[in-house]
Amino acid sequence: MIAFIFFWAMSSGVLGATTKPVPTTIGEAAVLINGDTKEILYAKNPDKWMHPASTTKMVTLLTALELKGTRLDELATVSPYAVSMEESNVGLCVGDQLPLEAVIEGMMVASGNDAAVVVAENASGSVPAFAKEMNRVAKQAGAKHSNFLNPHGLTQQGHYSTARDLALIAAYGMKHQMFRDKVNNDYYTVKYQNRDPVTLRTTNLFIRNKYPGANGLKTGYTEAAGDCLIASATRGSHTMIVVLLNDDNRWTDAPAMLDYGFSLYGL
Repeated sequence: MIAFIFFWAMSSGVLGATTKPVPTTIGEAAVLINGDTKEILYAKNPDKWMHPASTTKMVTLLTALELKGTRLDELATVSPYAVSMEESNVGLCVGDQLPLEAVIEGMMVASGNDAAVVVAENASGSVPAFAKEMNRVAKQAGAKHSNFLNPHGLTQQGHYSTARDLALIAAYGMKHQMFRDKVNNDYYTVKYQNRDPVTLRTTNLFIRNKYPGANGLKTGYTEAAGDCLIASATRGSHTMIVVLLNDDNRWTDAPAMLDYGFSLYGL
């Protein structure tokens, strides 16, 4: 793999004197891509089927924006099924009154599983119907080895993705301003119409730690998936995206991978 990356960099004319050493990771699967060209700059088990955990919510966001993008100000209906979801949760209650956009923000900032179900039910009527739309959008983004059965990423047999697919979906999403606006927030205040507002902070330490150029994207964790992270950053005209699946060192691996990617372009 190291030889492959070195050859690619030489043949592409981007490998300069300041290029950092090729990074390594203990993660089970990883992909680093140029988000603009979708070229793979580093890969480890890129097509291995993996539990994506809450990185799934990136696909939920994309799907919701496609289905409801001009109607995000509509009040969402919060069902008993949604509030029954296990953590992590935003803390939604049956009868809450808030716009669908606020639910989406809560889903992305606090990784709310309850919010993800509310998004699915309000966009498509049910979780199964929404999952079909998720798979359509994922394929539209270039995913070839993924199958999504729920909007939150809690472990479910038959719900899987790959590091390569998630990188391609992330690159697809980052081309859209509404998507970018929702994946880089450190804080968000949920303004309920029926109770006091609640301020949420992101679960994403990559964003909290202010990596230079950081602009997304999503964390994930379940016992089956391990620690997962999709991290994105932009410097100059280049956007780098790294996907790390089942990686206990995700918070240090992501900056190292992105540093390497930017160094290939002299950044």
